[in-house]
Amino acid sequence: MANGRVVVDPVTRIEGHLRIEAEVENKRITKAYSSGTAVRGIELIVRGRDPRDLWAFTQRICGVCTTVHALASVRAVEDALGIQIPHNAHLIRNLMHETILIHDHVVHFYQLHAMDWVDVVDALKADPAKAAEIAQMYSKWPNSTAAYFKDVQDKVKRIVDSGQLGIFATGYWGHPAYALPPEVNLIAVAHYLEALDFQKDVVRIHTIFGGRNPHPNYTVGGVPWPIDPNMDNALNTSRLTEVEKQIDRAYEFVKEVYLPDVLVLSAFYRDWTYGGGLTNYLAYGDLSPVSIYDVKSYRFPRGAVLDLNLNEVHDVDPRAIDQVQEFVDHSWYTYDGKETPGYGLHPWDGQTNLHYTGPTQEYEYLDVQGKYSWVKAPRWKEKHMEVGPLARMMVGYAAKNERIRHAVDDALSRINHLISALNLNKAPVDIRWMHSAIGRTLGRALDASLAVEFAKEDMAALWANIRNGNLATFDSSKWEPNTWPKETKGVGWVEAPRGSLGHWVIIKDQKIEKFQAVVPTTWNASPRDALQNEGAYEASLVGSPLEIPDQPLEIIRIVHSFDPCMACAVHLTDLAENRTIEVFLDM
Repeated sequence: MANGRVVVDPVTRIEGHLRIEAEVENKRITKAYSSGTAVRGIELIVRGRDPRDLWAFTQRICGVCTTVHALASVRAVEDALGIQIPHNAHLIRNLMHETILIHDHVVHFYQLHAMDWVDVVDALKADPAKAAEIAQMYSKWPNSTAAYFKDVQDKVKRIVDSGQLGIFATGYWGHPAYALPPEVNLIAVAHYLEALDFQKDVVRIHTIFGGRNPHPNYTVGGVPWPIDPNMDNALNTSRLTEVEKQIDRAYEFVKEVYLPDVLVLSAFYRDWTYGGGLTNYLAYGDLSPVSIYDVKSYRFPRGAVLDLNLNEVHDVDPRAIDQVQEFVDHSWYTYDGKETPGYGLHPWDGQTNLHYTGPTQEYEYLDVQGKYSWVKAPRWKEKHMEVGPLARMMVGYAAKNERIRHAVDDALSRINHLISALNLNKAPVDIRWMHSAIGRTLGRALDASLAVEFAKEDMAALWANIRNGNLATFDSSKWEPNTWPKETKGVGWVEAPRGSLGHWVIIKDQKIEKFQAVVPTTWNASPRDALQNEGAYEASLVGSPLEIPDQPLEIIRIVHSFDPCMACAVHLTDLAENRTIEVFLDM
């Protein structure tokens, strides 16, 4: 097919339901449309409930990034009620946050995204000794031996020879867009298998601090566990030592496996510079070592970068009515009874009026001139923005944050060294090269690399507080509803794995009057807005080649680089019977 529209539905290896339609001319994508095809409605479910329970409901938005929704909700309620949590609680929340960043990024790269760049079947052609030589060139990981890679290769061969590829069955193996030599494909497949073990261990940090994973416990005013080094039913020395052990293991895996793998991937795919899309980046900022209210101390800085101008950072304020707004002109909602209102609403003024007007039977294409998604269109000062790890790197770099600048510059230098050492005959890379799908993948690895450093620092600070006799983890001064104002409102923000997450809440007469969540994937997966500005997915696909329309690897590669989480982004309804189902949780 030289020209026409290509439909990918559903996009697999993501969380939730996403449809992409791409118009193609001469094997090149000229326009793209992103559609969230399921609806959520958590905003309606929490109305009238006790705000101290908000975190427990909102983290059920999703089964992947649960803890960040709980964190955003407790921060929103504490902001509304004027609660300052103890430093130990802040550090413990940071450690849980850093754990989800590390865990989520590792799972995304190896289990969801790497196969877009790595040809698994091609690994059978590799020379294990040469694979070991390449791996030892860029990492000190002890498993990088010829015998180890030969063993992995034999396992993959047994799977392929069986005729049942199992977990590797759905790849476009042999596609011309793959560019890695067999040996690097073999290294990546080996680390795919190792990452499965890593991910089940690192989340033990959540089970220690939050009682379980997924859906760890939180509480308004601090954290639910006391610290007592000598008490069995507390955060004692044994449990905290286990947390420290898992942080050390995560540090080694990220620094010696994950980040080096992405660097070598970047060197080989240096010339595949598609998938940049929007040149506007947004970050609320997060991970202060002292307090969420000390914005200047954020290790991931706050700000907005426009038109890829890395010499200027614009101030961002989630409370400002004219900044964060959501539009619904191409989404299945109404505002004030209007199908196409032409204006956006700040989340404190936000509305969740479900109004599906899409097709009710099988259809060929979306009606992209009308409404075509359950995802709203968030905008910052009416500008379409990308959020996520790449945005954090761009904003941090532009803000001259020393740690982010060092991390980015060091990574780019190592890629250039690999290009030279491997005789790849490619031009060197710089910060602007990161405005691409592979740059977005690198941004996520750098995010994890910084998060393991922050986790070691926060763990050391927690130990120091304990040694100094500071054991406080909970402030009960505003726990009782009779201490609350009659009406108040707050906002909680988190730099979640996929980007800037915000929860806005209004509390009236001790109940939740209104709640809105604007999540990272809503920013990135949005449809067009009232001004016909496309969302980040849509913009990133324009200009990309599409060699084989019925094997749309390029579309999957670019969209996966954002790590879509559609259950978070869409707003559950039963259109046929309009039923309401009550679910009781024993918590």
